[in-house]
Amino acid sequence: MKKNKTSFEIRFCAGFVEGNLFEAFDAVFDFAHLDYYKRNLSEAVLHCYKRKIYEQENPCNVFVFYTAVCSFLKVCYCLKDKSKKWKLKDSFRSETVFHLSSLTKEEYDNPFLVLQKAFQEKTLQEFDFFLSEIVEFSLPSYDGDSDSDLTTPYIPLIKMLDAGELVRERGFERIKKTDHTDPVIE
Repeated sequence: MKKNKTSFEIRFCAGFVEGNLFEAFDAVFDFAHLDYYKRNLSEAVLHCYKRKIYEQENPCNVFVFYTAVCSFLKVCYCLKDKSKKWKLKDSFRSETVFHLSSLTKEEYDNPFLVLQKAFQEKTLQEFDFFLSEIVEFSLPSYDGDSDSDLTTPYIPLIKMLDAGELVRERGFERIKKTDHTDPVIE
């Protein structure tokens, strides 16, 4: 049976060729740095509760941000189950210093846990709806208040961004099973 390929919708990244999960993951972080994603996410959520337009001088930036984060979520959704076939390379940094403050020690050691937990709490569609709500409420065309819960999906998304940066920094190694003993790393 032929497997369906997931479209990560990374067309906004110049030079990206569709199809490879790990290249798509790199393309998202090549497009913009972790700080860009976290700052824009936080500012857009804060603007949902204000009566001002987010990025008033250039409001279309919120749509570029939305596209990039939606692509990131699709890649993370596909990547969450890869921990059985892939392993992160060992970190060269000191394990006592966490530069990604939202992660616990266990999540720092295995960022795949963050992805698995996030998609156990919320579905891909719920995260997409959350991002749609942020775009809608940060570009107000009316004075109504948001009835949506914008904080519950925010925290796992921040953690996924931190885990994503950690995955990108460390890189992947394929786990090769030779027999029923311990797996060997290629």
